[in-house]
Amino acid sequence: MVVGLNLCPFSQSVVAQNQVHYAVCDDINDAQLKQFYVAQLKYLLEADENSIATSLLMFTKGLEVFDDYLDVLDWFEQLLEQANLTDQIQLASFHPQYQFEGVDFNDLSHFTNRAPYPTIHLLRQAQMARALAHVEDPEQIYADNIATLNKLGRKQVESLCPWGK
Repeated sequence: MVVGLNLCPFSQSVVAQNQVHYAVCDDINDAQLKQFYVAQLKYLLEADENSIATSLLMFTKGLEVFDDYLDVLDWFEQLLEQANLTDQIQLASFHPQYQFEGVDFNDLSHFTNRAPYPTIHLLRQAQMARALAHVEDPEQIYADNIATLNKLGRKQVESLCPWGK
């Protein structure tokens, strides 16, 4: 949905060039989650950015409850900060029940961050900076995404994203 609807104007090229690394984690205990995350961070940082531009970490078990997922996301952010990697990597988050804080439960905007599985997207800061340098108003991307979803309407959005109903 993100690529097909161009919700992220940067995703289409890395997908087309096969530069996305997909990693699946079936583990649920804290030690295994941390080990998986650290290994994936290391993998991305050591990879040539022309081969692997970005990584999607998908969690198949244990993070179905959105608040549990947010706790893990916060924990991963803290690990990134402790390792002094926030200048190199940023995290984007996706979840089947993604809910923006302070936004009406039924608002279609939540679907911009909904995915079939709880997912954490590892993005290279330098690549994002280069991509955003060509965007006049980066904040407009989010507004345009919401407009796209509202134009499609709930029925079509839910058909494209049935896991997010």
